[in-house]
Amino acid sequence: MENHSSSFSSPKAYLRALAQTPTRLARRAGSISTSYDEMSRVRARSGAHMQKTLRWFDLVGLGLGGMVGAGVFVTTGMAAHYAGPAVILSYAIAGFCALLSAFCYTEFAVDMPVAGGAFSYLRVTFGEFAAFITGANLVSEYVMSNAGVARSFTLYSGSIIGVSTDKWRLTVPGLPDGYNQIDFVAVAVVLIMTVIICYSTRESSVVNMVLTALHITFIAFVIIMGFWQGEWKNFTKAGHPENPSGFFPHGAQGVFHGASIVYVSYIGYDAVSTMAEEVRDPVKDIPVGVSGSVVIVTLLYILMAASMSMLLPYDMIDLVAPFADAFREKSEGWEWVSNVIGVGASFGILTSLLVSMLGQARYMCVIGRSCVVPSWFARVHPTTSTPVNASAFLGILTAAIALFTDLNVLLTLVSMGTLFVYYMVANAVIYRRYVTVGTTNPWPTLSFLCSFTITAILFTLTWKFSPTGKLKAFMLSACGVIALAILQTFHCMVPQARKPEFWGVPLMPWIPSISIFLNIFLLGSFDGGAYARFGIFSALAVLVYVFYSVHASFDAEEDGFLGLKNSEIHVEPKETVDLIKV
Repeated sequence: MENHSSSFSSPKAYLRALAQTPTRLARRAGSISTSYDEMSRVRARSGAHMQKTLRWFDLVGLGLGGMVGAGVFVTTGMAAHYAGPAVILSYAIAGFCALLSAFCYTEFAVDMPVAGGAFSYLRVTFGEFAAFITGANLVSEYVMSNAGVARSFTLYSGSIIGVSTDKWRLTVPGLPDGYNQIDFVAVAVVLIMTVIICYSTRESSVVNMVLTALHITFIAFVIIMGFWQGEWKNFTKAGHPENPSGFFPHGAQGVFHGASIVYVSYIGYDAVSTMAEEVRDPVKDIPVGVSGSVVIVTLLYILMAASMSMLLPYDMIDLVAPFADAFREKSEGWEWVSNVIGVGASFGILTSLLVSMLGQARYMCVIGRSCVVPSWFARVHPTTSTPVNASAFLGILTAAIALFTDLNVLLTLVSMGTLFVYYMVANAVIYRRYVTVGTTNPWPTLSFLCSFTITAILFTLTWKFSPTGKLKAFMLSACGVIALAILQTFHCMVPQARKPEFWGVPLMPWIPSISIFLNIFLLGSFDGGAYARFGIFSALAVLVYVFYSVHASFDAEEDGFLGLKNSEIHVEPKETVDLIKV
């Protein structure tokens, strides 16, 4: 039987469905799935299974490939102008924040090794509506960032062979800036990657490993050359006397602002969790693959930032191409190094694009399984064992956006959406540990999450808007003490309802709570325009849910494809192990 028919079979049927929207929202928006269903009945909607071919080293390679792209070659210069030489600490803070989020992702991925990533985690915790908003942000982030990254491949490729980007792109007069340069090279790169990921996950991993190894080699070269040619005095000296000097020229505020800018360079490790359904031994491989890749990337970024800070004073670092420009400025005869950097960045672009496109297809596949988008996206091809429909559709959409839209138009929205998703996953891992639906009172946990979030928001607003002085220091200290008191009270008063059977976030609830606080704090660094764009996109996502998704999932429930769950199904340990090993 074809689901969706009752609400979308005719205009009259759709109008009748719209009249029932309040009732359907009340029924479906908070409906949760279960780990058992996600790994069995829901997964079966894809038809063929994805093959379990990946090991921990594949996941580490995919994590490195997803994160170490062109981002670090671009964002470091912008961050250095705010943080100064302390951009090293900006990368350390962003890496610490990413590692805490990675722990939260890992607990879910080990417990529920399915391809849906954060979408599935939110669906089994807070219900369908929260999962849909999260999924909409995830897919849009991937599509937009991949489109922008593909265009940057043209930029770096042109610099390697000495051809201006303008000669690679066709300028269309009359269109607004940021949308008026047609880039056919970017389109070709996206379509080639789409063919690769449709063909085989295993072969995609091999391609990624080769490209990532080459890219890491170039990064090691940049680090060594920077330390060799650099000078230690640049850590404390500005290039222009009128600018502040020292390791912290703009104080702690500059360091955290820099952290919010470079955080986009860590986007990609969450794509590893979407590969969980294709991992041979999730219990052993996923923790190493996700957390290990974040730690390695953080160390590489810190070393890269240090080498760049040694090459030039922070106020002389180029905003667009900091590493390449630093070697040009340093001394005569080193211009060739900038070409080497361009080659390395090009490999990084290809690896990050490959991993991100793998991730976006799997997110869309599982969203299709939930019926909030057409179930056509959920199909897994029986021959390739890949989500071909989702891969092809998102690949074509990415190519269409890459044709005309520049990266700087999309970067802020991508960063905000990512931080929002990480914030939601940290909340979800706490809620799932302390609440068993149907048997545990959820209000103590919900009250803690709301009050802790409000305190973090107050701290962030005080940090950003209050003038420097004793009052600001007092208010920040008060918010910090209140947050710690709320956290300690919750820890002592509310017992955990469930313990992870295989792998769990350590020091619960401290680590995910710190992740919540840091994600909110980094979100506070964006301006009003960024929040307006994020709000508009979220409003559009809500409209899609109200006018399509809730009716589609309601039809699927009526047809027996989805159930309305009021309590968690407890799976015996042996059954769970068997499911994970299938």
